[in-house]
Amino acid sequence: MRDLTVSFTGRGRSVTAVHGLSFDLARGEVLGLVGESGSGKSTVGLAAMGLHDAARTTVGGSVTVGGAEVVGAPDSAVRALRGARIAMVFQDALAALSPFHSVLDQLAEAYRLHHRAAGRAEARERARAMLDRVGIPAARARDYPHQFSGGMRQRVMIAIALVNAPDVLIADEPTTALDARVQRQVLSLLAELREESGTAVLLITHDVGVVAATCDRMLVMRAGHLVESGPTGKLLTQAEHPYTRALIGAAPTRETVPGTRLPTVESAEASAVDPGAADPGGAPAGPAPAGRVRAGAPGTLVGTAGAVRAMAPFAATAEGGATGSGAPGLAGAVSGGAARDSAGRESAGAAGGPLAEVVDLHVSFG
Repeated sequence: MRDLTVSFTGRGRSVTAVHGLSFDLARGEVLGLVGESGSGKSTVGLAAMGLHDAARTTVGGSVTVGGAEVVGAPDSAVRALRGARIAMVFQDALAALSPFHSVLDQLAEAYRLHHRAAGRAEARERARAMLDRVGIPAARARDYPHQFSGGMRQRVMIAIALVNAPDVLIADEPTTALDARVQRQVLSLLAELREESGTAVLLITHDVGVVAATCDRMLVMRAGHLVESGPTGKLLTQAEHPYTRALIGAAPTRETVPGTRLPTVESAEASAVDPGAADPGGAPAGPAPAGRVRAGAPGTLVGTAGAVRAMAPFAATAEGGATGSGAPGLAGAVSGGAARDSAGRESAGAAGGPLAEVVDLHVSFG
């Protein structure tokens, strides 16, 4: 990849999401592309696959796979590469898989697209072999995607991506929606298949722990710019860029004491970067997000709406609600802020105490 630039056009203006990204990927190598949400990681993966909408997206630079150019190539040429020389595992397998066809038929179709001479029987035999390789029992081959768990669906996605033995596999947050145990299984499977086939892997993730466990090298992106790159071990222990150090510092380790609040990117070493100025690596730091919650006394988070008692580490928004809590409507009340009705009047109970309180909750399933 050389000087890749990706811009999106809409509402009368153009926004550049990736600024001149360049890197090489060797056969059998696992390269981690890491950064926070919105840094441009997935945009890079889609550009490498030639999947951006040409009507709304401008892609510049060069992406070659085995000497074949992707950027600016005719659709027919890109389709010939996609699936055969370069493939992708998407984050949401349920959305990526067809709900109308069995997983066996979807694998067989992917195989026959690039093996025109193969008959239906040969394609299904290859599909069954791949399903078996990723741990899908033969009895489940004719099941549909909705009949599988999240981890099993991701195994199906990996099988489809590797059924034609591509040179490059792009794995876009392949384990983000999975629990820790299933995540470990999927990553181990990817590592085994990579060793068997020699396929190069571009692993896109925001999880520094995943990169540390699986990647030979890592690239760190921020705001569409590459800020630092190098061997994984070196970057994890000798990172030079403040943003890289902040990402690493925000990840829990074995030494992290349960209940300890982890530093955020804004409050850790990245605070040394002047908002709006350029990072040492050339990426603009951008304005500081408005209303970020800051760390207060032990056990609390302090934001614009008041204090929130934190019994365990969690992320909070300026409104006082916990990210992923599933109760954004209670954010103001939980944070101690006054709850108001549609007319702007203060609701009963808002001033006298929390609207909702959960104490010593236990849930058991029989």
